[in-house]
Amino acid sequence: MNQTKYIFVTGGVTSSLGKGIIAASLAKLLQARGYRTTIQKFDPYINVDPGTLNPYEHGECYVTDDGAETDLDLGHYERFLNVPTSQANNVTTGRVYLSVIEKERRGEFLGKTVQVVPHITNEIKDRMQLLGNTGEFDIVITEIGGTVGDIESLPYIESVRQLVWELGENNGIVIHLTLVPFLAAAGELKTKPTQHSVKTLMESGIKADILVCRTEHELSDELRQKLALFCNVKREAVIQSIDASTIYEVPNLMLEEGLDVVALKKLDLPKKATPDLKNWNVFLHRLKNPKHIVNIGLIGKYVELQDSYKSILEAFIHAGAANETKVNVVSVHSEYIDASNVAQKFEGLDGILVAPGFGERGIEGKIEAVRYARENNIPFFGICLGMQMAVIEYSRNVLGLSDANSTEMNMGTSHPVIDLMEEQKTITDKGGTMRLGAWKCDIKENTLAHKIYNAVTILERHRHRYEFNGEYLEKLEKAGLKASGVNPDTGLVEIVEIEKHPFFIGVQYHPEYKSTVANPHPLFVSFVEATVKAKQK
Repeated sequence: MNQTKYIFVTGGVTSSLGKGIIAASLAKLLQARGYRTTIQKFDPYINVDPGTLNPYEHGECYVTDDGAETDLDLGHYERFLNVPTSQANNVTTGRVYLSVIEKERRGEFLGKTVQVVPHITNEIKDRMQLLGNTGEFDIVITEIGGTVGDIESLPYIESVRQLVWELGENNGIVIHLTLVPFLAAAGELKTKPTQHSVKTLMESGIKADILVCRTEHELSDELRQKLALFCNVKREAVIQSIDASTIYEVPNLMLEEGLDVVALKKLDLPKKATPDLKNWNVFLHRLKNPKHIVNIGLIGKYVELQDSYKSILEAFIHAGAANETKVNVVSVHSEYIDASNVAQKFEGLDGILVAPGFGERGIEGKIEAVRYARENNIPFFGICLGMQMAVIEYSRNVLGLSDANSTEMNMGTSHPVIDLMEEQKTITDKGGTMRLGAWKCDIKENTLAHKIYNAVTILERHRHRYEFNGEYLEKLEKAGLKASGVNPDTGLVEIVEIEKHPFFIGVQYHPEYKSTVANPHPLFVSFVEATVKAKQK
């Protein structure tokens, strides 16, 4: 069996340089050359997973098919590679320590003093090699979260040092992503922060094999030469990563810079074929040359931070390109919507998406948004909580159950049209206890959902605790809100829609998690198509 090769991606100078995009782009190029590639992310925080983090803290929480609540970078990995990820692709310090402490309690360390080195680092190394040991991948790219020099990432950096040494020549390499800032006053790019960052890495015993430099301006040849000399890397291994108009351009930019070729050379692997990016570039062309423009309102309560709805924004990019349409996503904060201002706030919108979320803040605004879309025949799409809001709105304004609500917002509502499942009622732990991961949904024929999916059974990813209360199903269906998708095992309603409306659909799951460049999600594609039609009318 061929030995799996490892690439480690570290970051220096500052966070948020886009390690995830660089890792995904490199993986895309290696995949396009014919290598079986996967990416994993190691996060240095102590939360066991991002599931308990507020979206303002860390952006959205991305859910995999196997129900893992993971870092949003895994979304990029899937969108670029079109290969599903799993729990094994995301590890946090919390999970590592939890595992080691549980082993210690079981007596597995035979009375030894448990320490960061070797016990924590061994646990990290084992997890770094989990995917590699399956035999399913030729190359595993591991992204280390945080910035080199942080106290919390030291055990990861030490684990990388040990692993590169253990793997031997040409089997493990380190890519270091840094910032080359432009000082406006001096009118020049500065290499000093990168030099310091590489030095910090060397103090930990790691020599960077490749430098990827984030920059707003082209790096001159002289500057690259200087970086190569001072940072102890080959001239060809100084890679420029300039700001791009879209993240989907980055694989092409990295191809031009030769990142994949340098990496393969260092790993002593053949180049194989020139990367086949034909379909990728068709997508890019459509993305950059739209024939229509639509404005879609994203109604949420975390709208100040772009990353809170990362997968939704990306799904609109995929669906927009599929429709040759530029989708302008207009963020509307649901906390500030009410009956008196909704018409003014929604002026010029061709479609309305009510976003997922937790807790009661901004709920009435979301319900008002649904009412406005329903009564004014504006294409409407509700995701997770957005679907629940549609059920509450219909129950209140069509069925006349003025008190209808979700028990998440009002425990004492006389009409709990959205309620906890019995097995959820006794749960006190908040982490990882929701309905998570891929669940089946059976779609009824001759419905909008059936037309969109062109299938009778689908698998979609979930992340929620509260459910459509089946006791109200008959009443709502009679009144015109149809349940077009149901989970075959639990009988829980997954999709609702209104027939006498240009486009009105709500889904209990998160379709945005499954949208990729190669497979734009049909719900988003159809929704964008409906907004284009609505605008033309």
